[in-house]
Amino acid sequence: MLFDLILKNPSYRRFDHSVKIENVQIEKWIDLARLSPSGRNMQPLKYVISTSERINSMIFPNLGWAGYLKDWSGPAEDERPVAYVAVILDKKLAENYFCDDGIAMQSMLLGAVEDGFGGCIIGSVNKSKVAKILNLPENLEILYMLALGKPSEKVVLETAENGEIKYWRDENDVHHVPKRPLEEIIFKTI
Repeated sequence: MLFDLILKNPSYRRFDHSVKIENVQIEKWIDLARLSPSGRNMQPLKYVISTSERINSMIFPNLGWAGYLKDWSGPAEDERPVAYVAVILDKKLAENYFCDDGIAMQSMLLGAVEDGFGGCIIGSVNKSKVAKILNLPENLEILYMLALGKPSEKVVLETAENGEIKYWRDENDVHHVPKRPLEEIIFKTI
């Protein structure tokens, strides 16, 4: 059921590094993005898959991991993602990607969750450095990076209290993610 997939799809930032993901598996998730709606049906997004430990180790220091966790610089080496997908705009196809990026990434992550994996959309990316690592031509602009793997952390979604939406970790290293209550985000029913 879709509701259950959504509940299983929080942002995971720590992974079981011993569980690898095959490129063909990631291609299946990208195919979900390909089949998803696209503004004006332009389909301007492209993807670079990295399951290479060498390339992934070069990508990792160019990513910001959790802005609210000021004393955490990202997952330990044995908890790092086993794969990354660079979500890229092909500027030869379109300058505006409307909301294609969000639709595509959600489709990929829901596919990953359905297959027992998980991930995190990372917007804090040193795009110029990662573009060099991936040897991208000028017309391809990195929008986001998806970090993927078998989650090794517990993430709890809970109702935000008093408007406090900052995620946090408790003494047992459980990651808590406050979500605004439904009645707060539905402004009006007419």
